[in-house]
Amino acid sequence: MTIAEPAQDGDWRLFRGDGEPRDTPFPAAPPWRRFDRREPDATRPYLIDAEAADVVNAALHLRRPLLVTGQPGTGKSSLAHAVAHELGLGRVLQWPVNSRSTLQDALYQYDAVGRLREAGLRRDTDGTQPGIGAYLRLGPLGSALAPRTRRPDRPRVLLIDELDKGDVDLPNDLLTVFEEGEFAIPELVRLGDDDTPVHVQTDDPDETAPVTKGRVRCAEFPVVVITSNGERDFPAAFLRRCVRLDLPDPDERRLRQIVTAHLGADALDGMDDLLREFLGRRAAGELATDQLLNAVFLRKGGVQLDAGALLDAVLHRLGGAV
Repeated sequence: MTIAEPAQDGDWRLFRGDGEPRDTPFPAAPPWRRFDRREPDATRPYLIDAEAADVVNAALHLRRPLLVTGQPGTGKSSLAHAVAHELGLGRVLQWPVNSRSTLQDALYQYDAVGRLREAGLRRDTDGTQPGIGAYLRLGPLGSALAPRTRRPDRPRVLLIDELDKGDVDLPNDLLTVFEEGEFAIPELVRLGDDDTPVHVQTDDPDETAPVTKGRVRCAEFPVVVITSNGERDFPAAFLRRCVRLDLPDPDERRLRQIVTAHLGADALDGMDDLLREFLGRRAAGELATDQLLNAVFLRKGGVQLDAGALLDAVLHRLGGAV
């Protein structure tokens, strides 16, 4: 067993493994691991070449979903936040897809049990019935299609993250919604032809959206960014309705720009060995850019390990054995 070293001034170690409690001050977290902001930090530049930016612009003009593929760490998810920031489109609505995700979940949820319970409580008190709108919540896709109460002429930005992890039928399920730009909420359709809108909850905190005659229809088709790690192919009908963008692994010049953008102009001072080690180990699909950022951040924070040992700590092959 290795005995923990005694504390020394300037030592980067927080945990020593010697069982002794200490009032140890914590260093600042990496910029990408800070959670004291309401929204992700979109002020840092998103680095993309002119050809890729033109593909994004084509999707914006055509009002088509943008299907972004590439290895983990190439900036697929960050692209949605960059578009929202540059165009002033507000908060990004996010739908992280997994094997249990359904189209229904992304459109809306209805808490029938909660409404029934509330109706029973009111029947025993004042005899009123609870409004249905309080028990309906639009999901991220439903909220993206709902007209905005402020600036209704401006679209929302929706990030559908890792669609390839979803059920094989999910892309086809999305086609009708993408083509029609609307969907029905049967629980509201059954209320009849009353033109009085029902205000339902949305994916935005403390905001509601009016729904008339049970149909949600967009005024402006949302900016939809769909990411995929390429784990499986999508149906041809789905691909035809998307504008496709493949983000390659960044080369050395782009890696230097990314590190500088996240950690400052002097971030790479004395880091040439780390960068060389990273590029030497990287092969398609094995390492991600954020792992290099982690290694540079630790070195800047005083971690006293050589390049090889430092990279061994944070650079695990994607999908490989732990």
